[in-house]
Amino acid sequence: MRRVSTIAVAGIATAALALSVTACGSSSEEGSKDAGIGLAYDVGGRGDHSFNDSAAKGYDKALKDFDVKGKELTAKDGDTDADRYDKLASLAEAGYNPVIGVGYAWTPSLTKAAKKYKDTDFAIVDSVVDAKNVASLVSAEHEGSYLAGVAAGLKTKSNKVGFIGGTDSALIKKFAGGFQQGLKETNPKASLDVQWVQVGSPKGFGMPDRGKDIAEGMLSNKVDVIFSAAGGSGAGAIEATAGKKGTWSIGVDGDQYYDKGLAQYKNTILTSMIKTVDGSVYDFIQSVVKDKKPESGVQTYDLKRGGVSLSYSGGFINDIKPKIEAAKKKIIDGQIKVQDTYKD
Repeated sequence: MRRVSTIAVAGIATAALALSVTACGSSSEEGSKDAGIGLAYDVGGRGDHSFNDSAAKGYDKALKDFDVKGKELTAKDGDTDADRYDKLASLAEAGYNPVIGVGYAWTPSLTKAAKKYKDTDFAIVDSVVDAKNVASLVSAEHEGSYLAGVAAGLKTKSNKVGFIGGTDSALIKKFAGGFQQGLKETNPKASLDVQWVQVGSPKGFGMPDRGKDIAEGMLSNKVDVIFSAAGGSGAGAIEATAGKKGTWSIGVDGDQYYDKGLAQYKNTILTSMIKTVDGSVYDFIQSVVKDKKPESGVQTYDLKRGGVSLSYSGGFINDIKPKIEAAKKKIIDGQIKVQDTYKD
């Protein structure tokens, strides 16, 4: 029988609570625009200990600060673009405004929805949709990942480092590319093992057992630092490193040292490459709900804007903080140009 990790069990329980709706979206009539905020998560939904949870944090803060209601939907494994469109259409039809798609997989469906529901303000996280009523919330993942590479290069003892990506998409290759460059420029002796949970499929972000298996394989080959950009699958990798003394994981998106679902593993989370999805989601909601001046176009959250950063939680990299901060300054000043894709 296939082994199921404790993270997977927790994920199943969380998923059971997630809302998943399929709506017809057949009418061109939109509801009143006071229904609240519509948020559509990618596969894994709220409770993935990573990307979706970061978006949820910004959403929750906006609900509280602006005293508005909201509705959350979650993409299922195997959802087609038509299925995703139905979810977005159901929110627009019900009068939710704004409506936010969390993750690049929403690109085709959100493009179609924005064209039909022109009076609804949309946003998409981690992708670009060219429409007047869409804000494209993108981050400089490669810049933050470069700093994670610096930390890995200085902390590895075996000179063997790993990277686990949820899939081999252009977005995840931004993480891998920046990490690769930061590692090599800091520690030329270090080798990097890059593996993908699922090639060509977003399902790779919701497979913690698979993430754990890949990490255990790396650890058996003397890799002692693993950075995962793999959503819920990364939680499995964190569990794996916690099971082997002297090894470290690097978290992603949120500060995973403080993630309650990963609390038992926090002392092996070296650092986290924080991507302020919560901040970008909150800023966009504020622009619509409070300021009445909806953001649109590409909104880039880079190191200079504070859109990405490296955490010092736990104090595990305090000893190398001066070198990390020096690298950060060089990136902001333009002295270091960070590659935005992984080079085989």
